[in-house]
Amino acid sequence: MDFDALLLSRMQFAFTVAFHILFPAFTIGLASYLAVLEGLWLRTKKDVFKTLYLFWVKIFALSFGMGVVSGVVLSYQFGTNWSEFIRLTGGVIGPLMAYEVLTAFFLEASFLGVMLFGWSKVGNRLHFVATVLVAVGTAISAFWILAANSWMQTPVGYEILPDGRFAATDYWQVIFNPSFPSRFVHMMLAAYLTTALVVGAVSAWHLLKGRKDPARPGLPESRVALTMAVGLIAVAAPLQLWAGHWSGEVAHEHQPSKLAAIEGYWETRPDQPLHLFAIPDRSIQGNRFEVSIPGVGNMIQGVPRDEPITGLDQFAPEDQPPPVIPFFGFRIMVGLGLLMIGLGLWGAWLVWRRRLFESPWFMRFAVAMGPAGFIAVLAGWMVTEVGRQPWVVYGVLRTSDAVSAVLASQVATSLLTYIVVYAIVFTAGALFILRLMHEGPVAAATEPAPRQDRPPGWALSHAPEDTPGDPS
Repeated sequence: MDFDALLLSRMQFAFTVAFHILFPAFTIGLASYLAVLEGLWLRTKKDVFKTLYLFWVKIFALSFGMGVVSGVVLSYQFGTNWSEFIRLTGGVIGPLMAYEVLTAFFLEASFLGVMLFGWSKVGNRLHFVATVLVAVGTAISAFWILAANSWMQTPVGYEILPDGRFAATDYWQVIFNPSFPSRFVHMMLAAYLTTALVVGAVSAWHLLKGRKDPARPGLPESRVALTMAVGLIAVAAPLQLWAGHWSGEVAHEHQPSKLAAIEGYWETRPDQPLHLFAIPDRSIQGNRFEVSIPGVGNMIQGVPRDEPITGLDQFAPEDQPPPVIPFFGFRIMVGLGLLMIGLGLWGAWLVWRRRLFESPWFMRFAVAMGPAGFIAVLAGWMVTEVGRQPWVVYGVLRTSDAVSAVLASQVATSLLTYIVVYAIVFTAGALFILRLMHEGPVAAATEPAPRQDRPPGWALSHAPEDTPGDPS
């Protein structure tokens, strides 16, 4: 393997984006969860929802901060490692990234302070509006980022100028390109599932500890949080299976080389099998150690049995994606998705039987599934990005033509630096988040201290407006 500037730049971007995507995948869902918790508290006035909010908002703040920091690093890499990509596609990609900043980042930044520090400084309804707007901002951010990335997967609405640069001819087509709707739905559901699995795991862990210590604080909050998590998983996990199938249909139509790599299809033929396991080998243009179900591939793709499905034999070897990562990444994602469906259905059945908190085996399963959302998101992202290779804009611009004119030694040095810095900074952040989760909702649910710069007697005359119970 030749560790040239191209390969090292790809490794560096893969490393940094793998860290970054973990945080948006969590905070998108967590922001919406916080909005639901605060809305339920305003409606019911039950302190259990407020306690849960004050607990999870601290974890949200840390995760959001680490997501912002890691996202800034990605932006710099576009200029340092992928300057040709920006030079050639900036006329299409640049406005989409600017819209993300103008419509999402500004919205989040404007109301995040109110959300984090405004409990005793603004009215309850205004604080709730701030939480909702932060949640909306995270969804809008995902909208624009996925629009840009989806255009790279299925480019439409553009022309190539004489100097090789891309120019948009129809921004509606650029934004709502063929793969965007399915990928946006797929990513949003992944974010909600990731959050639900983490909330469920933390709650189940505290309930398991509470079986040994029934007087342990935080058990009522953990019961409510686990029930809410189970409800979301039971609904979202089957929907995610449908959204994933939708994405596969789009890939079948618009990215046949990616689909062939995912499914391990080397030969174009009708009546394709379903490969449960294989080791794709590009050197022999085939699979080793296949375990397959004959005749099922066409049915899964929604294609008539007598209609051929394109295999990798229709593409020159230099135009084929590396098949191993898409093949196994897809199966990891699907396997975890099926486990999520099982967790949701089992939990829903226990809720219906009123035995959710009496099943230690279910709660152990919930704890074990806590990281599953993150792993599935990483696997799915690798399938998407590696399956697009060797193109940075599918079928139009090669990745090798998008890299900057930098030395391999320079990229290697920066990659090693990133690895060391990320290992220190993000390990510390992750450990602190785990520590907060270990403490539980009651220990972490402390409100900000009241302001001390008000004149004597102010608190007595203004208490109704300055307390969390104020309905204004």
